[in-house]
Parts: sequence; structure tokens; C-alpha cells
Amino acid sequence: MIKLIAIDLDGTLLNSQKQISAEDKKILQQAKAQGIKVVLCTGRPLAGIEIYLEELALTEPGDYSITFNGGLVQKNDTGEIIEKALMPLENIHELHELAVALNVPLDVLSDGTVLQLPTSSEYTSIYGQLNNLLTFEPTKLEQMTTDRIYNKAVVAIDADYLDERIKEIPAAFYERYEVIKTRSNLLEFMPKGITKAYGISLLARDLTISQEEVMAIGDEENDLPMIEYAGIGVAMENAVPMVKAAADVVTKTNDQAGVAYAVQKYVLDALKGAE
Repeated sequence: MIKLIAIDLDGTLLNSQKQISAEDKKILQQAKAQGIKVVLCTGRPLAGIEIYLEELALTEPGDYSITFNGGLVQKNDTGEIIEKALMPLENIHELHELAVALNVPLDVLSDGTVLQLPTSSEYTSIYGQLNNLLTFEPTKLEQMTTDRIYNKAVVAIDADYLDERIKEIPAAFYERYEVIKTRSNLLEFMPKGITKAYGISLLARDLTISQEEVMAIGDEENDLPMIEYAGIGVAMENAVPMVKAAADVVTKTNDQAGVAYAVQKYVLDALKGAE
């Protein structure tokens, strides 16, 4: 039986209007009422998903989120970090050099603050358009210190230009980092081995939940590890081909309450059948 449901946000739980449908909300609240852990699993920091947690009533003791693509596991009610994997400052220096060489903007996330580094004089970051709930702070590399938390680095820019620059990233970076497109216009760098599946596995361990008791629902490349990890990996109908190919099942699109459909069919109906 499924005891934990890990759900991506953009393209999965959020529809094209960046909203949670009434059907998704109702079914997830029913799942929580049955004692199932409903866990948002996102590349965003906790500050960037608080409105969705409140909307889903996931702000009580015992509610958790996986943020920064698996870099942090946090308690929703207090923000307390129970598991973490951070990026050392020397990684930021290396990624800064790469961004300058590629002529792309670079943003570094430090908890709920986005540190914007001047790595390109021609192109500015569009990360603020993608995540307007965060605090943005223009920063120079020499201002960054070792005592500050660095969660991940991102390149947010026009999709076509980004795709061209990705081709120029040396292979060594793929050996040292998780380099993943989380949207068509957003490339993220995480510490090696840190994925959504990693974060889910830590939370599941802490809650004494087995891998087979986890459902994961997603649509993008960064969701692939958790889709492969979960006992039931669910791809949205609008998911990228690699995610759909890896999934155990494919549900409806994010504009058709695909999350609700999957949770009802494979979790709530299964519970009824076991009664």
C-alpha cells in the first residue's frame, strides 16, 4: 500500500494557469486524511511553495516537503531542515567560470534568496519571471563567503539560446554535478548524487516507509530519478518522453487533474479494496 506520495509542481500539480485544480486539492486532502504523507517535491525553496502548502493544508506537524530537487528535506510547519546536501563555495566559483565562458547569467540559491551574479553583459536572467515569490539580490563573486548556505546554481534564459549553450558544457561538469533541465528555459546544477529520489529516500527512511510504499508523480527530466525510484512511478500525459518511458503508469495531463486521477485510482481505490 502507498504511504507516501511525492508530487512535482510545475507541469504536474500546477495546471497551465499555475493553479491547483479543485479536484487535485480534494483528492490530496482525502489521501492525507487516510494517513498518507503528501509531499511536494520541487526544485524551489520552501519560501517559493508556501502558498501551495497552505492551499493544500500541508502546514501541520508531520507534513514535509522536499526542496531544491532533493537537496533539503524540511518540516512544513517550522521550516526545520531534517536532511540536507549543500554546495561548497568552490563549486560556485567553478560554475561562475563556466557561466562566463558560456555567456549566460548565473543565479545561486541560498535558502529563500537568489544571488544574481554578473556573468554575462549581454543576457540577463529570467529566473525572477519563473519564481517571483523569492528575494533577489545582485551579488559579486567576491562577496560570497564560506559561512553562507548555497543550495544550487541555475541558468534561466531563452530556451533556444540555452539549448545551444548546453552543447558547450564540458563533460567533466556532468561528472561533478547533477546537470538537469527542469524547464525548457531553466538549467540547474546540483551536487552530484542529489536528486529528488535522494531526498525522497531520506524522508522515507526517517518515516520507516519502504521504497515500494512510495508513489512519485512528475513530468520533467528532473523528475526521472524519483519516477524510477518509486514503487509506483507516475508520468503525466504531458511529460517529456523519457519520463513517460520510465513510468509504471501514465495519468492524465496537468490540465485534466492528472494527479487526482492517479491518486484516486492507484491509492484511494486500492485502500478501499483492502478494507
